[in-house]
Amino acid sequence: MSRGRDTLVLGRVIGDVLDPFTKSIDLRVVYSSRQVINGCDLRPSQVIHQPRIEIGGADDCTFYTLGNGGS
Repeated sequence: MSRGRDTLVLGRVIGDVLDPFTKSIDLRVVYSSRQVINGCDLRPSQVIHQPRIEIGGADDCTFYTLGNGGS
């Protein structure tokens, strides 16, 4: 993803809060079926249950999922 379209740049997290950096790992946070992205509004009722956290590196063979194991 180019820096000009990166949601962290558009949301001014990178630049105002963090110095520019090179992403080295993917991180996804998902509540039910809704992925959390910068600027995403979630109602309290949507975040009652623990989210699914997916962490993956440059090597597609390395992929971790954190969560309660079931819903």
